[in-house]
Amino acid sequence: MDINQILEILPHRFPFLLVDRVIEYNPGVSAVAIKNVTINDNFFPGHFPERPIMPGVLMVEAMAQVGGLVMLHPDVGGSRANFFFAGIDKVRFRKPVIAGDTLVMRMTLTKLQKRFGIAKMDGKAYVGGEVVCEGEFLMAMGG
Repeated sequence: MDINQILEILPHRFPFLLVDRVIEYNPGVSAVAIKNVTINDNFFPGHFPERPIMPGVLMVEAMAQVGGLVMLHPDVGGSRANFFFAGIDKVRFRKPVIAGDTLVMRMTLTKLQKRFGIAKMDGKAYVGGEVVCEGEFLMAMGG
C-alpha cells in the first residue's frame, strides 16, 4: 500500500501522518508499515538539537496510525470520522530511534468487542530487526 492508498484511509495529514508505506496488510487483522525517519522530520530541531531522537510519543502515535489502517479499511467497516485512539498500556521504549532509521511497525488485533466499539491491539516497532517500542493499544469506534 503506497502513500496515496494510506491517505484514502487515514484522516491524518502533514505534519502528523507518520506512516510512509504498508508492506503487509490483512484488513481487520494486522498490518506491517514503515516510517522512514529522516533528519528533515519537523520534530528533530527541538528533540534534541545535539542528539536527534524520535520522540517516544510519536512512535506510539505512528503505531496507532497503523492500527487505524487495520481497522479503518472499508472492508472492515470502519469510518475515519468516528475512530479514536483510546488508550495505551504496557508501553516500553527499548532503544532510541534516530535519523536514518526505518521504523517497522506491526499492529495485530487481539480483541474486538463490536458491541462496545472497542478494538485492542498488540503493537511492536522495530529498527534493524530489534524491538525499539512495544505496547497494547486500545481503539474506540463511534462517538
